Amino acid sequence: MEHLTFDFPARRKAAARAHVGVVGSGDLEVLLQPSDAMQARVVVHTSVDGYAHIWQSVLERFFTRYDGAASIEINDFGATPGVVALRLAEAAELSDSALGAGA
Repeated sequence: MEHLTFDFPARRKAAARAHVGVVGSGDLEVLLQPSDAMQARVVVHTSVDGYAHIWQSVLERFFTRYDGAASIEINDFGATPGVVALRLAEAAELSDSALGAGA
């Protein structure tokens, strides 16, 4: 089990909490919570050791598009980079959709 932490700059506070995915074979869970700090902190708990460079690359790509200040926890059980990107995008969209709902 590996635990990784990454920080990225942010320009705005994330709108709302979001929870997507499940911890299961080949999948992962993303928990997103707005943060008062103007940064995004991502903590990854993964069952697969030795892939910090892949996590860094996937997260860097995601944060070129997402600028929300959030605390993000990822609980991974062997998800591929494509699944990681999909779950992150789902969490960001769910959080941001709260703006349109008046939350």
